[in-house]
Amino acid sequence: MLSPGGKRGSLLVLIFHRVFPQADPLLNSEPDAARFSMEMDLIASLFNVLPLSEALVRLKQNSLPARAACITFDDGYTNNLTVATPILKARKLPATVFISTGFTGGGRMWNDTVIETVRSAKGDLDLSKFDAGTYTLDSIAARRAAVDGILAKVKYLQPVERLARVNEIATFVGNKLPDDLMMSQADLRKLRAEGIDIGAHTINHPILTRLNDDDSRREILEGKRQLEDMIGERVTLFAYPNGRPHRDYEARHVKIVRECGFEGAVSTAWGAARADSDPFQIPRVAAWDGHAIKYALRLLKSNVDPKAQAV
Repeated sequence: MLSPGGKRGSLLVLIFHRVFPQADPLLNSEPDAARFSMEMDLIASLFNVLPLSEALVRLKQNSLPARAACITFDDGYTNNLTVATPILKARKLPATVFISTGFTGGGRMWNDTVIETVRSAKGDLDLSKFDAGTYTLDSIAARRAAVDGILAKVKYLQPVERLARVNEIATFVGNKLPDDLMMSQADLRKLRAEGIDIGAHTINHPILTRLNDDDSRREILEGKRQLEDMIGERVTLFAYPNGRPHRDYEARHVKIVRECGFEGAVSTAWGAARADSDPFQIPRVAAWDGHAIKYALRLLKSNVDPKAQAV
């Protein structure tokens, strides 16, 4: 039996970011409401979906049900509340949303400044003066490639430099960008009132390996405290920004997360967690393959595959 539960049980944690009302051609890897509904129907039929906090306790206690799974979202997009939550509630599926507090208030994350700048560009882009490449924008595929190219150039800059660089690029292109992509504090309280759990995801979503220990601790601890002030309750779960072991976070960051009073944390290492997994480095699996049967088979395989990395 696949992931029979109990002592032989494993935990599959799914990661999402956004759910659009209608499909977004520029962000075709992100589901729209119809596709997300189909995915959640499939998940509900294949797995026993638990709140992440409960699942981590039961994982340690060897008391997981068969085919245990959790649903998570990173960053804090407004459509997590307006689109994803009604779909989850209709199926009685719990979820956890990890929030980067520096972007609350309806603004944009740095990567969305890049995405929306490329979306709004009227012609080809020469961003060589920003060391960000040159791009022909004659198709949706070309715009996707431009987004990927620019993000690759700026992602691993120091947070202050990264934000300045993408804002310079946006100013250079010169078009108005949306400023309502992220949830406000009021939205977070509504999300919590709907029964969705909330976890921390730093303040500014930095690549932690690019920070010293003091700055890393500030991002992790102050992000937690800010979020607790926003929602009026203790925050016990954390998600590493970007989340790849060794490249995006290291053992020193795991230690800081433990010391800051969290009870568990998730990465983006691929695989399923087992009783002997580090509860502060729980792996997650990205969703959807474009075909329901392939998706189901991959998830079931992921639920029994121990290939998760840790630091």
